Amino acid sequence: MQPTASPIHAVVANDFAAVDRTILAQLASRVPLVETIGHYIIESGGKRLRPLLVLLAARSLGYEGDKHITLATLIEFMHTSTLLHDDVVDESHMRRGKATANDAWGNAPSVLVGDFLYSRSFQMMVEIGSMRVMEVLSSATCTIAEGEVLQLTNVGNPDVDEAAYFDTIQGKTAMLFEAASHSGAILAGASPEREAALQYYGRYLGLAFQLIDDLLDYQGDAQAMGKNVGDDLAEGKPTLPLIQAMATGTPAQTKLIRQAIRQGGLERLDDVLTIVRDTGALEYTRARAEEMVAKALEQLDTLPPSHYRDSMADLVRLAVDRQT
Repeated sequence: MQPTASPIHAVVANDFAAVDRTILAQLASRVPLVETIGHYIIESGGKRLRPLLVLLAARSLGYEGDKHITLATLIEFMHTSTLLHDDVVDESHMRRGKATANDAWGNAPSVLVGDFLYSRSFQMMVEIGSMRVMEVLSSATCTIAEGEVLQLTNVGNPDVDEAAYFDTIQGKTAMLFEAASHSGAILAGASPEREAALQYYGRYLGLAFQLIDDLLDYQGDAQAMGKNVGDDLAEGKPTLPLIQAMATGTPAQTKLIRQAIRQGGLERLDDVLTIVRDTGALEYTRARAEEMVAKALEQLDTLPPSHYRDSMADLVRLAVDRQT
Protein backbone atom coordinates (compact mmCIF):
# COMPACT_ATOMS: atom_id res chain seq x y z
CA MET A 1 0.00 0.00 0.00
CA GLN A 2 3.05 2.24 0.31
CA PRO A 3 3.43 4.75 -2.54
CA THR A 4 6.47 4.62 -4.77
CA ALA A 5 9.53 5.26 -2.63
CA SER A 6 11.22 8.63 -3.10
CA PRO A 7 13.70 10.73 -1.15
CA ILE A 8 10.79 12.97 -0.13
CA HIS A 9 8.90 10.07 1.43
CA ALA A 10 12.08 8.66 2.98
CA VAL A 11 12.41 11.67 5.28
CA VAL A 12 9.21 10.61 7.05
CA ALA A 13 9.36 6.88 6.28
CA ASN A 14 8.47 5.75 9.79
CA ASP A 15 5.58 8.20 9.97
CA PHE A 16 4.35 7.03 6.58
CA ALA A 17 4.40 3.40 7.72
CA ALA A 18 2.34 4.42 10.75
CA VAL A 19 -0.15 6.20 8.46
CA ASP A 20 -0.51 3.03 6.39
CA ARG A 21 -1.25 1.02 9.51
CA THR A 22 -3.78 3.59 10.67
CA ILE A 23 -5.50 3.62 7.28
CA LEU A 24 -5.98 -0.15 7.47
CA ALA A 25 -7.30 0.07 11.01
CA GLN A 26 -9.71 2.91 10.23
CA LEU A 27 -11.11 1.14 7.15
CA ALA A 28 -12.53 -1.55 9.40
CA SER A 29 -16.31 -1.82 9.09
CA ARG A 30 -19.00 -4.33 10.01
CA VAL A 31 -20.21 -3.99 6.40
CA PRO A 32 -17.88 -6.01 4.11
CA LEU A 33 -18.57 -3.92 0.99
CA VAL A 34 -17.38 -0.77 2.77
CA GLU A 35 -14.03 -2.42 3.47
CA THR A 36 -13.79 -3.90 -0.01
CA ILE A 37 -14.33 -0.61 -1.86
CA GLY A 38 -12.33 1.34 0.70
CA HIS A 39 -9.31 -0.92 0.27
CA TYR A 40 -9.71 -0.88 -3.52
CA ILE A 41 -9.56 2.89 -3.85
CA ILE A 42 -6.93 3.43 -1.12
CA GLU A 43 -4.62 0.82 -2.65
CA SER A 44 -5.08 1.97 -6.25
CA GLY A 45 -1.88 3.99 -6.28
CA GLY A 46 -1.20 7.69 -6.01
CA LYS A 47 1.60 9.63 -4.38
CA ARG A 48 -0.23 10.37 -1.12
CA LEU A 49 0.86 13.99 -1.40
CA ARG A 50 -1.75 15.35 0.99
CA PRO A 51 -0.90 13.13 3.99
CA LEU A 52 2.77 13.67 3.14
CA LEU A 53 2.16 17.41 3.49
CA VAL A 54 0.74 16.93 6.99
CA LEU A 55 3.76 14.90 8.11
CA LEU A 56 6.33 17.27 6.63
CA ALA A 57 4.59 20.40 7.91
CA ALA A 58 4.33 19.11 11.47
CA ARG A 59 7.87 17.72 11.55
CA SER A 60 9.37 20.87 9.98
CA LEU A 61 8.19 22.74 13.07
CA GLY A 62 9.60 20.21 15.52
CA TYR A 63 6.40 18.30 16.33
CA GLU A 64 7.21 15.25 18.48
CA GLY A 65 3.76 13.79 19.20
CA ASP A 66 1.77 11.17 17.28
CA LYS A 67 -1.46 12.97 16.41
CA HIS A 68 0.01 13.97 13.04
CA ILE A 69 -0.45 10.30 12.04
CA THR A 70 -4.19 10.52 12.69
CA LEU A 71 -4.34 13.88 10.94
CA ALA A 72 -2.52 12.58 7.85
CA THR A 73 -4.84 9.56 7.73
CA LEU A 74 -8.02 11.60 7.90
CA ILE A 75 -6.73 13.94 5.19
CA GLU A 76 -6.19 10.90 2.96
CA PHE A 77 -9.72 9.68 3.76
CA MET A 78 -11.16 13.08 2.85
CA HIS A 79 -9.25 12.98 -0.45
CA THR A 80 -10.32 9.42 -1.21
CA SER A 81 -13.97 10.22 -0.56
CA THR A 82 -13.81 13.10 -3.03
CA LEU A 83 -12.30 10.75 -5.64
CA LEU A 84 -15.18 8.31 -5.21
CA HIS A 85 -17.74 11.09 -5.56
CA ASP A 86 -15.90 12.79 -8.46
CA ASP A 87 -15.78 9.60 -10.51
CA VAL A 88 -19.53 9.18 -10.13
CA VAL A 89 -20.22 12.80 -11.08
CA ASP A 90 -17.83 12.63 -14.05
CA GLU A 91 -19.04 9.15 -15.05
CA SER A 92 -15.38 8.09 -15.15
CA HIS A 93 -14.36 4.53 -15.96
CA MET A 94 -10.61 4.66 -15.33
CA ARG A 95 -8.37 6.19 -12.68
CA ARG A 96 -4.63 5.53 -12.32
CA GLY A 97 -4.80 2.84 -14.96
CA LYS A 98 -7.53 0.70 -13.40
CA ALA A 99 -11.32 0.63 -13.30
CA THR A 100 -12.94 3.20 -11.04
CA ALA A 101 -14.98 1.97 -8.08
CA ASN A 102 -18.19 3.14 -9.70
CA ASP A 103 -17.29 1.17 -12.82
CA ALA A 104 -16.62 -1.96 -10.75
CA TRP A 105 -19.45 -1.75 -8.18
CA GLY A 106 -21.85 0.92 -9.44
CA ASN A 107 -22.63 4.50 -8.50
CA ALA A 108 -24.66 3.97 -5.33
CA PRO A 109 -22.06 1.90 -3.43
CA SER A 110 -19.30 4.34 -4.47
CA VAL A 111 -21.19 7.38 -3.19
CA LEU A 112 -22.11 5.68 0.07
CA VAL A 113 -18.58 4.44 0.76
CA GLY A 114 -17.37 7.96 0.03
CA ASP A 115 -19.81 9.14 2.69
CA PHE A 116 -18.42 6.54 5.10
CA LEU A 117 -14.85 7.77 4.55
CA TYR A 118 -15.89 11.40 5.08
CA SER A 119 -17.69 10.41 8.27
CA ARG A 120 -14.71 8.42 9.51
CA SER A 121 -12.45 11.41 8.88
CA PHE A 122 -14.62 13.53 11.19
CA GLN A 123 -14.42 10.85 13.88
CA MET A 124 -10.64 11.10 13.66
CA MET A 125 -10.82 14.90 13.88
CA VAL A 126 -12.54 14.50 17.23
CA GLU A 127 -9.78 12.12 18.37
CA ILE A 128 -7.17 14.80 17.67
CA GLY A 129 -9.00 17.11 20.05
CA SER A 130 -8.05 20.45 18.51
CA MET A 131 -10.83 22.93 17.82
CA ARG A 132 -8.54 24.91 15.51
CA VAL A 133 -7.83 21.83 13.42
CA MET A 134 -11.54 21.01 13.31
CA GLU A 135 -12.32 24.57 12.29
CA VAL A 136 -9.83 24.50 9.40
CA LEU A 137 -10.86 21.05 8.13
CA SER A 138 -14.62 21.48 8.46
CA SER A 139 -14.37 24.79 6.60
CA ALA A 140 -12.24 23.09 3.96
CA THR A 141 -14.86 20.41 3.32
CA CYS A 142 -17.43 23.11 2.54
CA THR A 143 -15.03 24.93 0.21
CA ILE A 144 -14.15 21.69 -1.59
CA ALA A 145 -17.83 20.85 -2.10
CA GLU A 146 -18.47 24.37 -3.43
CA GLY A 147 -15.54 23.99 -5.81
CA GLU A 148 -16.94 20.75 -7.16
CA VAL A 149 -20.37 22.29 -7.67
CA LEU A 150 -18.77 25.31 -9.34
CA GLN A 151 -16.89 23.02 -11.72
CA LEU A 152 -20.13 21.19 -12.50
CA THR A 153 -21.97 24.41 -13.30
CA ASN A 154 -19.09 25.44 -15.58
CA VAL A 155 -19.28 22.28 -17.71
CA GLY A 156 -20.12 23.18 -21.28
CA ASN A 157 -19.62 26.91 -20.62
CA PRO A 158 -17.01 28.49 -22.92
CA ASP A 159 -17.43 31.90 -21.22
CA VAL A 160 -15.51 30.87 -18.08
CA ASP A 161 -12.55 33.23 -17.74
CA GLU A 162 -9.19 32.75 -16.05
CA ALA A 163 -10.32 34.29 -12.74
CA ALA A 164 -13.31 31.93 -12.54
CA TYR A 165 -11.07 29.01 -13.42
CA PHE A 166 -8.67 29.80 -10.57
CA ASP A 167 -11.61 30.20 -8.21
CA THR A 168 -12.76 26.71 -9.16
CA ILE A 169 -9.41 24.95 -8.79
CA GLN A 170 -8.73 26.75 -5.50
CA GLY A 171 -11.86 25.10 -4.13
CA LYS A 172 -11.81 21.67 -5.72
CA THR A 173 -8.08 20.94 -5.48
CA ALA A 174 -5.89 23.49 -3.73
CA MET A 175 -8.10 23.71 -0.64
CA LEU A 176 -7.22 20.23 0.60
CA PHE A 177 -3.49 20.81 0.03
CA GLU A 178 -3.85 24.05 1.98
CA ALA A 179 -5.81 22.38 4.78
CA ALA A 180 -3.18 19.62 5.04
CA SER A 181 -0.19 21.90 5.54
CA HIS A 182 -2.17 24.43 7.58
CA SER A 183 -3.54 21.85 10.02
CA GLY A 184 -0.10 20.27 10.35
CA ALA A 185 1.28 23.67 11.38
CA ILE A 186 -1.53 24.19 13.89
CA LEU A 187 -0.89 20.76 15.41
CA ALA A 188 2.78 21.70 15.86
CA GLY A 189 1.87 24.94 17.67
CA ALA A 190 3.29 27.17 14.95
CA SER A 191 3.68 30.91 15.41
CA PRO A 192 1.11 33.00 13.50
CA GLU A 193 3.73 33.85 10.85
CA ARG A 194 4.74 30.25 10.25
CA GLU A 195 1.15 29.01 10.37
CA ALA A 196 0.18 31.48 7.65
CA ALA A 197 3.25 30.56 5.60
CA LEU A 198 2.41 26.87 5.66
CA GLN A 199 -1.22 27.60 4.84
CA TYR A 200 -0.23 29.52 1.72
CA TYR A 201 2.50 27.04 0.85
CA GLY A 202 -0.17 24.35 0.57
CA ARG A 203 -2.45 26.62 -1.43
CA TYR A 204 0.16 27.50 -4.04
CA LEU A 205 1.35 23.89 -4.24
CA GLY A 206 -2.23 22.75 -4.85
CA LEU A 207 -2.78 25.34 -7.56
CA ALA A 208 0.45 24.34 -9.31
CA PHE A 209 -0.55 20.68 -9.07
CA GLN A 210 -3.94 21.28 -10.71
CA LEU A 211 -2.48 23.51 -13.42
CA ILE A 212 -0.10 20.71 -14.42
CA ASP A 213 -2.98 18.21 -14.25
CA ASP A 214 -4.94 20.34 -16.72
CA LEU A 215 -1.86 20.80 -18.89
CA LEU A 216 -1.21 17.04 -19.03
CA ASP A 217 -4.75 16.47 -20.27
CA TYR A 218 -3.61 18.01 -23.56
CA GLN A 219 -0.03 16.80 -23.80
CA GLY A 220 0.37 13.89 -21.39
CA ASP A 221 0.97 10.22 -22.04
CA ALA A 222 -2.28 8.28 -21.63
CA GLN A 223 -0.57 5.10 -20.40
CA ALA A 224 1.51 6.99 -17.82
CA MET A 225 -1.44 9.06 -16.62
CA GLY A 226 -3.83 6.15 -16.27
CA LYS A 227 -6.51 8.10 -18.11
CA ASN A 228 -7.14 9.25 -21.65
CA VAL A 229 -5.75 12.42 -23.18
CA GLY A 230 -8.63 14.81 -23.76
CA ASP A 231 -10.81 13.60 -20.89
CA ASP A 232 -11.44 17.19 -19.77
CA LEU A 233 -12.53 18.19 -23.27
CA ALA A 234 -14.77 15.12 -23.50
CA GLU A 235 -16.52 16.31 -20.32
CA GLY A 236 -16.80 19.89 -21.59
CA LYS A 237 -14.52 21.34 -18.89
CA PRO A 238 -13.13 24.81 -19.72
CA THR A 239 -9.63 24.49 -18.22
CA LEU A 240 -6.81 27.01 -18.59
CA PRO A 241 -5.27 25.60 -21.80
CA LEU A 242 -8.62 26.11 -23.54
CA ILE A 243 -9.32 29.47 -21.88
CA GLN A 244 -5.92 30.80 -22.97
CA ALA A 245 -6.25 29.37 -26.47
CA MET A 246 -9.59 31.14 -26.88
CA ALA A 247 -8.10 34.39 -25.56
CA THR A 248 -5.18 34.40 -28.02
CA GLY A 249 -6.39 32.35 -31.00
CA THR A 250 -7.92 33.55 -34.25
CA PRO A 251 -11.68 34.04 -34.40
CA ALA A 252 -11.98 30.71 -36.23
CA GLN A 253 -9.88 28.91 -33.61
CA THR A 254 -11.85 30.46 -30.77
CA LYS A 255 -15.14 29.50 -32.41
CA LEU A 256 -14.02 25.88 -32.80
CA ILE A 257 -12.97 25.57 -29.15
CA ARG A 258 -16.19 27.21 -27.94
CA GLN A 259 -18.19 24.68 -29.92
CA ALA A 260 -16.05 21.80 -28.61
CA ILE A 261 -16.62 22.89 -24.99
CA ARG A 262 -20.38 23.24 -25.51
CA GLN A 263 -20.72 19.87 -27.20
CA GLY A 264 -18.24 17.84 -25.13
CA GLY A 265 -16.98 14.62 -26.66
CA LEU A 266 -13.80 14.08 -28.62
CA GLU A 267 -14.92 14.68 -32.20
CA ARG A 268 -12.71 17.79 -32.48
CA LEU A 269 -9.88 16.63 -30.19
CA ASP A 270 -7.19 16.68 -32.87
CA ASP A 271 -8.16 20.19 -33.96
CA VAL A 272 -8.24 21.41 -30.36
CA LEU A 273 -4.83 19.84 -29.62
CA THR A 274 -3.38 21.67 -32.63
CA ILE A 275 -4.85 24.99 -31.51
CA VAL A 276 -3.64 24.77 -27.89
CA ARG A 277 -0.16 23.99 -29.21
CA ASP A 278 -0.14 26.69 -31.89
CA THR A 279 -1.42 29.43 -29.56
CA GLY A 280 1.18 28.74 -26.87
CA ALA A 281 -1.60 27.90 -24.38
CA LEU A 282 0.34 24.96 -22.96
CA GLU A 283 3.44 27.09 -22.33
CA TYR A 284 1.24 29.73 -20.73
CA THR A 285 -0.36 27.16 -18.42
CA ARG A 286 3.06 25.87 -17.37
CA ALA A 287 4.25 29.42 -16.77
CA ARG A 288 1.32 30.03 -14.43
CA ALA A 289 2.19 26.80 -12.62
CA GLU A 290 5.78 28.02 -12.24
CA GLU A 291 4.44 31.26 -10.73
CA MET A 292 2.66 29.21 -8.09
CA VAL A 293 5.85 27.21 -7.51
CA ALA A 294 7.82 30.39 -6.83
CA LYS A 295 5.17 31.59 -4.37
CA ALA A 296 5.11 28.24 -2.57
CA LEU A 297 8.89 28.16 -2.22
CA GLU A 298 8.90 31.71 -0.88
CA GLN A 299 6.70 30.63 2.02
CA LEU A 300 9.32 28.12 3.15
CA ASP A 301 11.76 30.92 3.97
CA THR A 302 10.01 31.37 7.32
CA LEU A 303 10.77 27.78 8.42
CA PRO A 304 13.94 26.71 10.26
CA PRO A 305 16.44 24.78 8.11
CA SER A 306 15.82 21.02 8.15
CA HIS A 307 15.56 17.95 5.94
CA TYR A 308 11.78 18.34 6.22
CA ARG A 309 11.88 21.86 4.80
CA ASP A 310 14.15 20.64 1.98
CA SER A 311 11.66 17.88 1.19
CA MET A 312 8.82 20.40 1.08
CA ALA A 313 10.78 22.34 -1.52
CA ASP A 314 11.42 19.12 -3.48
CA LEU A 315 7.71 18.32 -3.29
CA VAL A 316 6.88 21.53 -5.13
CA ARG A 317 9.22 20.59 -7.97
CA LEU A 318 7.76 17.08 -8.07
CA ALA A 319 4.28 18.54 -8.53
CA VAL A 320 5.25 20.40 -11.70
CA ASP A 321 7.90 18.12 -13.19
CA ARG A 322 5.70 15.00 -13.16
CA GLN A 323 4.21 13.29 -16.20
CA THR A 324 1.26 11.69 -14.34
